Amino acid sequence: MVSASPPRPLSKEALSGDKWNREETAGPPREAKWWYSTFHCVTAMIGAGVLSLPYAMAYLGWGPGTMVLLVSWCITLNTMWQMIQLHECVPGIRFDRYMDLGRYAFGEKVGPWVVLPQQLIVQVGCDIVYMVTGGKCLKQFMEIACANCTRLRQSYWICIFGGVHFFLSQLPNFNSVAGVSLAAAIMSLSYSTIAWAGSLSHGREENVSYGYKKTSEADYMFRVSNALGQISFAFAGHAVALEIQATIPSTPEKPSRIAMWKGAVGAYFVNAICYFPVALIGYWAFGQDVEDNVLAALKRPQWLIAAANLMVVVHVIGSYQVYAMPVFAMLENIMMKRLKFPPGLALRLVTRSAYVAFTLFVGVTFPFFGDLLGFFGGFGFTPTSYFLPSILWLVIKKPKRFSSKWLINWVSIFIGVFIMLASTIGGMRNIITDASTYSFYT
Repeated sequence: MVSASPPRPLSKEALSGDKWNREETAGPPREAKWWYSTFHCVTAMIGAGVLSLPYAMAYLGWGPGTMVLLVSWCITLNTMWQMIQLHECVPGIRFDRYMDLGRYAFGEKVGPWVVLPQQLIVQVGCDIVYMVTGGKCLKQFMEIACANCTRLRQSYWICIFGGVHFFLSQLPNFNSVAGVSLAAAIMSLSYSTIAWAGSLSHGREENVSYGYKKTSEADYMFRVSNALGQISFAFAGHAVALEIQATIPSTPEKPSRIAMWKGAVGAYFVNAICYFPVALIGYWAFGQDVEDNVLAALKRPQWLIAAANLMVVVHVIGSYQVYAMPVFAMLENIMMKRLKFPPGLALRLVTRSAYVAFTLFVGVTFPFFGDLLGFFGGFGFTPTSYFLPSILWLVIKKPKRFSSKWLINWVSIFIGVFIMLASTIGGMRNIITDASTYSFYT
């Protein structure tokens, strides 16, 4: 049982640098306002996954699709609250990273292995998906804006998008990407509005069908599983929640959880007004024939669709950096501790450029947008957003057996594990199936 043993205290070395007023040399400056957390969370949470929600609805149908979307919103809002509360669950100490919290709950040896792999899957997986999304939307924008221009391969557009990040990745920390993150948050709200308003303006397709997609029973089950992963991918943000909260100042009189929760509520409000209209109106307009990116189904007006694709590009530029910053910090820490690499520009240039090149290579090699959403949504996002916070809460807070909090956490765990297993299998199978008929690097 997860609550069998009490959380083990960390060593002095593990806790060093996590006091209330940590020096800047030990981590990012704690100068952020509560609204910083809103647009960082919006940028991290509302990504390209929102555009695939009508496609997920096409496999789940009206009733199950709406229910899964609503349950996911409620569960992940609760687990976000738990993460925010656990950030300062030990008086005088701030757990600035998911791994720090895992180490406190499960011990210094086991903790990192429980949390770190899942968090890395989310962060790296998101950046790979955003490479693909940015390249595809950049290609669509240029083809609409310049119909007579020479058509370039999709791989080239992904490389062009990735080239931007070789420069942006040199920004030092979260606070330095605040402007990029704000622009990305505004763009996410804008293109989501265009997606559902465009679908509403388009109206229902002639002879639209809301029946389940016609395919073999086995293929349909895998596609349904992948649809669950696509929805779970849309509820991200937990993997970087503690890093975002770490930038907010905190005192015993005014702890950071107050400002962070205010920002998270704002982010979830924006989440709701983006996700539900896009999913429901997009499915209403196109039914079972909707594309895995609903913007691709909208043809008129061309200037508005071009603008929406450009907004997606701006948004995923910011989202890429929000998810990459914790990975950069971890890689640089490893380089300094194990390889004795001196801190500075050379360290950032080597580690961050190598990471951008890796995500770019994988994105160019496997540009399957819908399948990648399902696979990474199930394998990485579901644990970090749906049930790992609940496990940590049970271990650290130890709610009374069969109390409301105890039951809510166990329900979240069971739902999350089911979605993780189903969508991971479905996503992987679909990637293999689609790869068998795909010409690589074309």
